[in-house]
Amino acid sequence: MVPALLRRHPCAGRDPVIHMKAQNSAQSRVVMTEVVYPSHTNAIDTVFGGVVMSWVDIAGSISAIRYCGKTVVTASVDDVHFIAPAYKGDIINIKALVNFVHKTSMEVGVRVDSENPLTNQFRHIVSAYLTFVALDENKKPTLIPPLEPQTEDEKKRFKEAEIRRKWRLERRKLLGR
Repeated sequence: MVPALLRRHPCAGRDPVIHMKAQNSAQSRVVMTEVVYPSHTNAIDTVFGGVVMSWVDIAGSISAIRYCGKTVVTASVDDVHFIAPAYKGDIINIKALVNFVHKTSMEVGVRVDSENPLTNQFRHIVSAYLTFVALDENKKPTLIPPLEPQTEDEKKRFKEAEIRRKWRLERRKLLGR
């Protein structure tokens, strides 16, 4: 039996993903810059984690949209690691890139670094992995082109993301979801 998602697709009856032209992740690259203003900070003048997470989600969604050319929604946020603080006045550099693609979803890796413009010191402050699902005009999951990693770094990121996807699916199964 062909799932409903595939019956609607023009390649119904065949594996439609195979018939879509593979892409590389280069077009999904996002570099975003923010400044930590007083409204972004807590009582000790470090940036709120939630503020950084919103920037991570925005950069990740832009990366996903660039990759698939469709509307996307955040399905999950995994492995958010707060490594170091960022302070009022720091410049925040956010980089995002699609690591892995399944049929309707993709994993985007996001790295956040802070820069002190007065001392020229840089710190890696956050890393995260987000899963986005592409939607069609009816707001239903839709197929996206497969990812074909080109560089050694892209191949490594792809393999690691594939492992994280398996972990996510196993965790869902264990939790009965």
